[in-house]
Amino acid sequence: MTDTILRIGTRGSPLALAQANETKARLERTHAALAGAIELVVIKTTGDAVLDRPLAEIGGKGLFTKEIDEALLDGRIDLAVHSMKDVPTLVPQGTVMAAYLEREDPRDAFISLKAKSLADLAPGSVVGSASLRRAAQILNRRPDLKVVSLRGNVQTRLRKLEEGEVDATLLAMAGLKRLGLEHHVTAAIEPEDLLPAVAQGAIGIAARTDDAKVLGYLKPLNHRATEVRVTAERAMLAVLDGSCRTPIAALARIEGKMLKFNGLIAKPDGSEILNVYREGVFLEADGIGKSAGFSLLGRAGPGFLAAKA
Repeated sequence: MTDTILRIGTRGSPLALAQANETKARLERTHAALAGAIELVVIKTTGDAVLDRPLAEIGGKGLFTKEIDEALLDGRIDLAVHSMKDVPTLVPQGTVMAAYLEREDPRDAFISLKAKSLADLAPGSVVGSASLRRAAQILNRRPDLKVVSLRGNVQTRLRKLEEGEVDATLLAMAGLKRLGLEHHVTAAIEPEDLLPAVAQGAIGIAARTDDAKVLGYLKPLNHRATEVRVTAERAMLAVLDGSCRTPIAALARIEGKMLKFNGLIAKPDGSEILNVYREGVFLEADGIGKSAGFSLLGRAGPGFLAAKA
């Protein structure tokens, strides 16, 4: 047993714990000295505590990371494991995203006991989703459907679906796969039909910028292709200054040395969607994402992007 102890900060949901345990396992496989010397520290966040209101009403981005970042900065934990789609574009001063694990399937999953796909839902069907991004794209394609807020962890949402509270719901394929729940998926939705959230399916690991030991432990875990893709998508988000009140989506793909990038912004009611496409060498990921963001910003005009919470 080594004296070295690493404390990983995480939310307490089954998915967050699965992601933290994946990080723990990778660290132990990569560094023999860490075997048996890593502990998980569960931290309750605002997003976990307030479940009776949509995310947009209680503060938008950062609801699932703020308290964990505070614990990292004051030394209660040594690293933090985040779902990158929950991370604000500006990380707290004194911290850095030190590593990205290989990205899981970024697509959304359609789940229903009544239809095989979104297109097959009967007019007037109720779709449950906590995401304005999903709601806007659903309503753009199917304005005859009703989208209602459905919060809670993956298991809670699946239970509400089974109890008939909604006719269908959409969840991230990545989370379902990490939890071993992909058998619930009725159909995976291709990005051409519904563009994912920025960085969906990517796990980021944050550390203090001055903690050389932890940064050293994390460096071998970084998956370069995921870092490049997430960098491009978050660069677009940063330009748009997006919050949970603005439906924003993006997906970057690497083909050879090329990065192919799709992004969009939408009005929350789905009445208008603006799409953008960019491609370039993957080494210019940040610039490609920014270019996409400025293009959308210029076309949107005043009033298109919702005010921040």
